Amino acid sequence: MSRAANPRAAEQLSQAVWDVLAAQGLEHLTIRAVAAAAGCTTGLVMHRFPNRRALLTHARELLHARTRERVEGLERAAPTPRAALRAVLAQGLSTTEAGTLESFVWLGFLAAAVGDEELLELHRTNTRAWRRRIRRLVAAAAPLWSDHQVSAAALALMGLAEGVAVMASADPEMYSAELQEAALDRTLAALGLS
Repeated sequence: MSRAANPRAAEQLSQAVWDVLAAQGLEHLTIRAVAAAAGCTTGLVMHRFPNRRALLTHARELLHARTRERVEGLERAAPTPRAALRAVLAQGLSTTEAGTLESFVWLGFLAAAVGDEELLELHRTNTRAWRRRIRRLVAAAAPLWSDHQVSAAALALMGLAEGVAVMASADPEMYSAELQEAALDRTLAALGLS
């Protein structure tokens, strides 16, 4: 079995993609940088990721998979639908180093997708999956609401969480973890979802 087909090598390359993003940012995500981070040749990286778009796509898919796994665990552990909604939204804030990195990856991917229909479609697909999850959680937390009320609340909450995460990732001194969570809690309370 070739090293590129080896699951351990594939995992090592995925980690290298993430490490480059963490240390250097999306603009420095290159085949050469991933090879250096993985301690392998550029040829091995190109066997799995033939171009920069493939690296970008993998980074976005990795972000989506990590988020999905985390939020599914939070949902299962939550005692009520409202607690699940809050936990899922809170995990997306820039309150930790990992959350800040994920916010940068999300924003960087969105910027890279401008003018690239394939990357933009991947972004839309993942964002629509996120919207479905938040709508489902809002509907469970407010079972008497109309579809329009659920949709409006889900959009408001998504906008708040993603906007706060982006602002805080760029200026953590101004937007502390406590302030981010307070903004989320006040918005949930204003919507009648706390």
